[in-house]
Amino acid sequence: MTASSIRPQQTHQSNPVQGVWSLVSYVVEVQETGETFAPMGDHPTGFVIFTAEGRLSFTLSAQGRQAGSTAEERSDLLNSMIAYTGSYRLEGDRWITQVDVAWNPSWVGTEQTRFYRVENDLLIVSTPWRVMPNWPEKGMTRSIVHFQRC
Repeated sequence: MTASSIRPQQTHQSNPVQGVWSLVSYVVEVQETGETFAPMGDHPTGFVIFTAEGRLSFTLSAQGRQAGSTAEERSDLLNSMIAYTGSYRLEGDRWITQVDVAWNPSWVGTEQTRFYRVENDLLIVSTPWRVMPNWPEKGMTRSIVHFQRC
């Protein structure tokens, strides 16, 4: 891919998500029970970056995340983050990412759809109902994430 082959998918005026957003909150809702939980603690960190060229970088990290010293601890770190990148497009109230790199290899080559709305400097995001690889035992869940424009 050359720089000249990358073209913006939306102009700045028509792209309300373009820019850098910092994580404010992240909870997961369980469809069966309505229960919500904060899988990454009360104060996780993260960013989502939408470029004018149509690229996205999404990273969430659990509160208190620390390097592991054993193979098991390092393996457990997979469950304390979500990270992916790829090209994105906006369709109505959805952004759709064609994932080319992800913390979970099963996402590579997939399209990930998120519902969003922008209210002033807040980006409010929810996922479709799905079984999340970080907590499959919960069944169908959706993530609800709030970001603040940087």
